[in-house]
Amino acid sequence: MANFYCEYCGYKATSVQILTSMACFRHPIGPNKGKHKLYEGSEKSKYTCKYCGYSTNSIQLLTSMTCFRHPDGPNKGKHAPAL
Repeated sequence: MANFYCEYCGYKATSVQILTSMACFRHPIGPNKGKHKLYEGSEKSKYTCKYCGYSTNSIQLLTSMTCFRHPDGPNKGKHAPAL
């Protein structure tokens, strides 16, 4: 069975419908002010930040840490998974 992940927080759901119907606590406009966004990449053994190249084995862990090369400024945003 396929898993679907949120690009902002790494939340895992069994369908796109379930994922995109729920509020995301790491949404860019504020906690629970927007819905989860579908990560359109495939499931991987390692996920890499598209801004700085940091990698980890969990999309949830990757998106929970601040990125020193984030476009909003050093440590002003979270890592974002590359496709």
